[in-house]
Amino acid sequence: MRAIAAQKTAHGRRVAFTAFGFFHPLMPLIPARNIVKQIRWHCGIIRDAFGVDPISTIFPPETAFHVRMIPALRKAGLRAVIYDSIHRFRATRGYPYAGPPEGMLPPNPAEQVNPPVNDWLQLNGIWAGGKISPSLLRPEVIKYVDVDGSVHTIIGVPAERYIGNEDARGGYGALQYENVLGQVYDRIVECGTFDPKHPPFFLLHSDGDNHGGGADSYYHDNTGRMVQWLHNDPRFELTGIDDYLERFPPDASDPVHIEPGAWSGADNGDPHFRKWFSRHDQSYSPDLNSWAVLTALHNAIHTLEDCGTDAGRLHAAERLMLTAETSCYWYWTGQDVWDNQVSYAANAAISMVRGDLDRIAASAGDRTGPTIFPPWVTPENPGGKTWGQGGLRDAAGTGVTHTLVHDISGLRRVTLVTRVAGTEQRREMSSHGPYPSQTAPLMTATLYTAELPSGCGDVRYYIEAEDMRGNVSRSSLERIFCA
Repeated sequence: MRAIAAQKTAHGRRVAFTAFGFFHPLMPLIPARNIVKQIRWHCGIIRDAFGVDPISTIFPPETAFHVRMIPALRKAGLRAVIYDSIHRFRATRGYPYAGPPEGMLPPNPAEQVNPPVNDWLQLNGIWAGGKISPSLLRPEVIKYVDVDGSVHTIIGVPAERYIGNEDARGGYGALQYENVLGQVYDRIVECGTFDPKHPPFFLLHSDGDNHGGGADSYYHDNTGRMVQWLHNDPRFELTGIDDYLERFPPDASDPVHIEPGAWSGADNGDPHFRKWFSRHDQSYSPDLNSWAVLTALHNAIHTLEDCGTDAGRLHAAERLMLTAETSCYWYWTGQDVWDNQVSYAANAAISMVRGDLDRIAASAGDRTGPTIFPPWVTPENPGGKTWGQGGLRDAAGTGVTHTLVHDISGLRRVTLVTRVAGTEQRREMSSHGPYPSQTAPLMTATLYTAELPSGCGDVRYYIEAEDMRGNVSRSSLERIFCA
């Protein structure tokens, strides 16, 4: 494998290892510094095992992406991120929402900021819950604007949702390449949207073993048949990410926005990551319990990192923290063997460093601000549509933002800051106390909520928290449309 990994094409590597997260974390929901750690740990094991570094493109676990990840991805040395194509389509004005068959609520208008297109296509011959746009199936520069107004960018590489899902069922044969990809080609010709400087390019990605995509026949037979077909069809070319980006660099002067979300196998890639928030509307959610425990652990370990704690103990506790971030512990909700794992790991880590934490508290040496879990809003589309009996129904007009916050020195205040039409407003969030756990954690975060301004349209908001030592933290800048 090392020999194959070293082979080159004209512009890059023949076999490219994408960057990844070492412990398969859901990156949109973990702190930026941990995203960097997870990527660097993964780069290390690829280097040790295969003698090469991953390419500077990341395939985030579960294809879960949120623009707030961009600063951390760039800090980790990456230039591109793979995302599920539907979240580019849904972030386009005029997107032809298909309703319940799509498996997601209508896009929130705050996400639909990209210009409209005219080449929407309903694929035939495969399952496709909604329409796609062939002209949007190409790498583009994605941007994120943070709380301070700084702009962060990265290249986004689409993984086509419906075609990739069909390919994952067995590759060539399961997916009728000539027919399905031919529809994409024909639509581009029909609409005149072919751009020779940025021709369509997308990935046929899978989750590894779903639908039989990891079987020997997928690689040893079906992939070979696909390559043979491509040799005889001048409409298409098989190439790699690095090769494409070298030949057809995206236009950095025209960045776009991508709606948050994951791949279709995770509650259809819901932009609110509901797969990892199971039962969030009930009195007890195993998922929220685990996020509360993990948020507290994050603050404890990050405080020790910032204070220069003994390397041996800290390294062991850091590993437990990163292990606890695996998305599997949330994906399989309702099974104790999974629901308890985050608390087990957190308790083991805290037990290792309890003495160090006590010394920091006694010496007033805490220099780390509170840890703020990325906020979420209920209902997801305030004043729009939500799920109800029989499908879609009207949602309540008032949105409530929620978060989990923890600091080892205690919390002085947690503030919701909203920006509407250039005007900033601040309001204190309500504390609901430590999240009520059923897994006996040694530490857990506090749940805070606050109402968003209703009927004001497009809102940008973030959360600011201060601990009892005067250290202040701010969350990422979020967006929501309140009808």
